[in-house]
Amino acid sequence: MDTIKIAIQKSGRLNEDSLRILMDCGISIDNGKDQLKASARNFPMEVLYLRNGDIPQYLRDGVVDTAIIGENVLFEKGQDLAVAEKLGFSKCRVSLAIPKSKKYATIADLEGKRIATSYPNTVKAFLDAKGVSAELHIITGSVEIAPNIGLADAICDIVSSGSTLFKNNLKEVEELLSSEAVLAVSPLINVAQQELLQQLQFRIRAVLEARQNKYVLMNAPNDRLDSIIKILPGMRSPTVLPLAEKGWSSVHTVINKETFWEVIDELKKTGAEGILVCPIEKMVL
Repeated sequence: MDTIKIAIQKSGRLNEDSLRILMDCGISIDNGKDQLKASARNFPMEVLYLRNGDIPQYLRDGVVDTAIIGENVLFEKGQDLAVAEKLGFSKCRVSLAIPKSKKYATIADLEGKRIATSYPNTVKAFLDAKGVSAELHIITGSVEIAPNIGLADAICDIVSSGSTLFKNNLKEVEELLSSEAVLAVSPLINVAQQELLQQLQFRIRAVLEARQNKYVLMNAPNDRLDSIIKILPGMRSPTVLPLAEKGWSSVHTVINKETFWEVIDELKKTGAEGILVCPIEKMVL
């Protein structure tokens, strides 16, 4: 039986988020402690737990058919690799930062400076585009300490909340790129694995769509029903069912998380009552 091989990060937040989305897709992974390879019980899939920076080469060589990986890693080491799906989690940015005590006006202030980073290709491409020349120090571990020990004048690293920069008395001055987890694909994937990948993508899209929406039920007076329905976005149109109490209906719909509170406020003003909000497990469009 054909099997698709997927790589995920060996440890860290991206590992947890990757396993969570596979689980939400109904895929059960038999992964024991410290395993580097595991199989799914109910889907033809093998999971390889790899170092993040090694994944692009494994894709290139066809050792794995697909991988959940950060865009920042692909930009640094795998711009030749195709992205099948953006996954919407593990969002961060790759940014330049300098000590808080230093003044900064433009990128030209980094001319001739020393920059510590784990992303030399990303930094070089950015500086070249800006016409700035700097000395890059490649560090594979934590780069935030570099300015404090006199190794560098600035750093370039991934930033999520910014708390790590704050703790090291650094300030963010330039954002090079934004990143999120993506599903990358090997150029050597065969037809059978491509079909399995499409099945996986179908499940992932249903999960991601569900994460972005809430199922909402409410009671609405019939004399205000038209006004309430106009507020609701819905997938196509809301479901309206009569209640046992005359003059009232139950309205069911789906509301996107981005506009959720604004829509709820409007519904209450228009007369909707007993509003219930439920999470959606899967959403197939």
